[in-house]
Amino acid sequence: MKVGVFLNYIGLGANIMHLSYCHHIAKVYGPITLISLANNLDQALEDDPLIGEIKIFKKNKNIINIPNISSDLKQLNLDKIYIFYPSARIYLAAKLANIKEVFCYPLFKKKDLHLVDAAKKFTCKHLNLRDCSTETNFPINKEKINNIKKYFDENKYNIVIGAGSSGPDTRWGEDNFSELLNELNKTGEFFFYIQAGPDQINISQKIIGNIKKQNCIDLSTLSVREIIPYLVLCDMYVGNDSFTHHITSQSQKPSLVLLLNSPKAYTDYSKNYHRIIPRNTNIDNLNHTSLHSPNSISVDVVKNKVLEIKSR
Repeated sequence: MKVGVFLNYIGLGANIMHLSYCHHIAKVYGPITLISLANNLDQALEDDPLIGEIKIFKKNKNIINIPNISSDLKQLNLDKIYIFYPSARIYLAAKLANIKEVFCYPLFKKKDLHLVDAAKKFTCKHLNLRDCSTETNFPINKEKINNIKKYFDENKYNIVIGAGSSGPDTRWGEDNFSELLNELNKTGEFFFYIQAGPDQINISQKIIGNIKKQNCIDLSTLSVREIIPYLVLCDMYVGNDSFTHHITSQSQKPSLVLLLNSPKAYTDYSKNYHRIIPRNTNIDNLNHTSLHSPNSISVDVVKNKVLEIKSR
């Protein structure tokens, strides 16, 4: 039986946070066909033995494209598909593709969709599970780890700094990160791996240019494939809500995420998350329209939390 999983999300992080559910399905049926809208997901999951193939579809919300989606699905020769999103378009496309069994989130219930709760409920229901884990162990080839170990000094505390993100309203800002790193350097031996993405390299370069000590390298120009070993090997993640913390948290590393204007759902699923939110804010009220400024989270609060986690 050939089984597909359709993750109808364009963000790399949103896809990776669904990895545990993909694994649950694959453990029942064997390696799955994973369908996604995230361009680099194939690089991120190329070492995963529970994923047989990854197909990247183009994002398109136009109803007239249902036949095209159906044609693409039909070419995959799936017997069963799990659609992790309440999408009538994809559901109809799967039916038109003559996939025998089509399972989808309840349609027309996109408002206030909690990604973790919805995915867990959906997985448990259709696999007849009483419970299922919301996180997994991120898979990576050992050779990739060994190839970059030379860049890590075990006598230092190695932190990945997630300085970039998909939207400017979710970024803590270069000045805050620069101040944080300079303050941490006063307290001990650290090394920082700055990640902002190739289209935000000005962010990482500004941070590195403001660090008084030469203990940073920039990961921003690397591909997703090249970045992942650094994320898996680091001691900790500190940064914005970006795809990188979904890898560090599922690599069993403490991941300190600064939630400015991001829903808490993105960090609800792993025991390795530590969250800092704007002062005088209820975490349940955070969303993409919250409009909190970067300075609503102070450098001292973040520094003290990093040192607290490091001392454990």
